[in-house]
Amino acid sequence: MRVLWLCNIMLPVFAEHFGLPCSNREGWLSGSFSRIMSEPSGLTMGVACPTQGKLKNCREEVDGAVFYGFTENLDTPEIYDPSLEERFKEIVEDFQPDLVHIFGTEFPHTLAMTIAYGRPEHTLIGIQGLCRSIADVYMADLPYPVQKRATLRDRLRRDSLIQQRRKFELRAQTEAKALRRTGHITGRTAFDRKETAEINPDAVYHAMNETLRTEFYTGTWSPEHMERHSIFLSQGDYPLKGFHYMLKAMPLILEKFPDAHLYVAGNSIIGPVGGAISERGRVPLPLRITSYGKYLLRLIRRLGLQGHVTMLGRLTAQEMKEQYLRSNVFVCASIMENSPNSMCEAMLLGVPVVAAKVGGVPDLITDAEEGILFPGGKWNELAEGVKTIFYDDDLACFFGENAQRRAQFTHNPDTNYRRLLEIYKSMI
Repeated sequence: MRVLWLCNIMLPVFAEHFGLPCSNREGWLSGSFSRIMSEPSGLTMGVACPTQGKLKNCREEVDGAVFYGFTENLDTPEIYDPSLEERFKEIVEDFQPDLVHIFGTEFPHTLAMTIAYGRPEHTLIGIQGLCRSIADVYMADLPYPVQKRATLRDRLRRDSLIQQRRKFELRAQTEAKALRRTGHITGRTAFDRKETAEINPDAVYHAMNETLRTEFYTGTWSPEHMERHSIFLSQGDYPLKGFHYMLKAMPLILEKFPDAHLYVAGNSIIGPVGGAISERGRVPLPLRITSYGKYLLRLIRRLGLQGHVTMLGRLTAQEMKEQYLRSNVFVCASIMENSPNSMCEAMLLGVPVVAAKVGGVPDLITDAEEGILFPGGKWNELAEGVKTIFYDDDLACFFGENAQRRAQFTHNPDTNYRRLLEIYKSMI
């Protein structure tokens, strides 16, 4: 069986072969690829991924697979590029796939491939998040003046909060067109099943759990090795992720636990708060701050949170793992998620979790058994959940152990690999 993958990143095996920097943010892709290539799967693999420079529109054989390059502006995914269709027709003509597996719906290359391939019965789209659900709640209860404000950076880049939401609305339109052109969908929650069925009720839905990055399959959280009363957020650079909810919850937490400290990974839109990251050589913050960033800084000042928040910057998988294990609790404060990998990674390590009960989250973690769920956007209940973990190490361990047990089943690489092969065989 000839299977063509369409990815939005260069797989590390390809990038490393040519000495290029690579992203491991979709580490499960590399894991699945390695299994397919190292075991007698009966598959012949092709992989199409975005490339630049000398590899632009390339065709290269690496580790037994054929890799194809295509050019796409990933900085403007709301703009559809019809020229991708011609490139994908060339790739399909050369590789002659029996089926095409497209990962994610957030980029226009998904629609372009469904048009170029033109065989919905042999097209499979894997769901991570859904742009239409993000667009609906993008502002995440921000005050209206914050929503409509545009900083200098926002005006120069045409990237205000209102424009950001509009970009997701445009991406949602492209996403819907792609989903209507496929005959098969993989997902993992009742939420994504319902959402995709509303767009394309005729597509066959295949339930398949996700394999996480390899680093998170070893190690277990323990109260003996944590920083007491520390809180970890994996991301906070746009409203959907709920950083502002966490900041509003902090004063209630500090009333009972005055040494509580919030650590936030990922791109910092508020500069080097907490002193863990360096801004040397960067454009001064006042010239590059977003409206949402200004709001976050104002909350930190108004709520007296100076000294209680540290921005960690972008972390490698190993650094993320170390931060999970030293945290007292992991919080997923997002106003919308389907299957947040960061929460799943925390569960796999046995870290106590407090998460918003939104989207597909309740399908991944059981309230009061594997963690604590709170209504999305209710920061006072978020605070209560964090305090509950802080009060009782035994309860934290109970939640963490149960969550780890469930995650080890949900994210079992062997089970998920076999399920992937089952889906492929059912489509031919």
